[in-house]
Amino acid sequence: MGTVAIVGRTAGRSPEETRRALLKAAAAAIGARGIHASLDEIARYAGVSKGGLIYHFASKDELIMELVRTELASFQAAMDGELDPADTAPGRLTRAYIRAVLIPEADDEVRASLALITQLMTLPAVAEVARADAERIDAALAADGLPESVLTLVVAAADGLSCTPLWGGAVNTPADRRLAERLLHLTRHPELWENLPWPEVTPGR
Repeated sequence: MGTVAIVGRTAGRSPEETRRALLKAAAAAIGARGIHASLDEIARYAGVSKGGLIYHFASKDELIMELVRTELASFQAAMDGELDPADTAPGRLTRAYIRAVLIPEADDEVRASLALITQLMTLPAVAEVARADAERIDAALAADGLPESVLTLVVAAADGLSCTPLWGGAVNTPADRRLAERLLHLTRHPELWENLPWPEVTPGR
């Protein structure tokens, strides 16, 4: 079965446009062929010569690291795009995070990005960059004004729900949409969670 070229015509493109197209092709190639896809395979998948690929990325390691940085930056851009200028209450960034992860329009893109980074996390350099980015987001969310227990709950629930399709679960079901709305509601009314009669937790159990 032949490989489908997804970069298309490169004539007339700027170097930056060509780099973006090559990164998109590399993401598709690694997603289809796995982390061990060679530069030759990626170039064929992209529909360019290996020399053309190396002109923009000198090595596979360079290509992968730029791909990871691009994916992480795309998620940050998605979060920024979900910030509501009229929302100045505590939890505004957390609400943007929930919407970026769970809104139907973003689901496929976010899941594809998550799956790709998960594939690449076996590489120590990728794991280090991804961990640093996660710590940066965690710090920003921690400073967002919500009680720690509420923040932990809503972020863990949003992350878990966003990963469900990766294990074969249905996506964007009525139950999913209800949960997303309830998580958003909880960030606006953290007392709903904080004031529940929770049992005492015994250390070590």
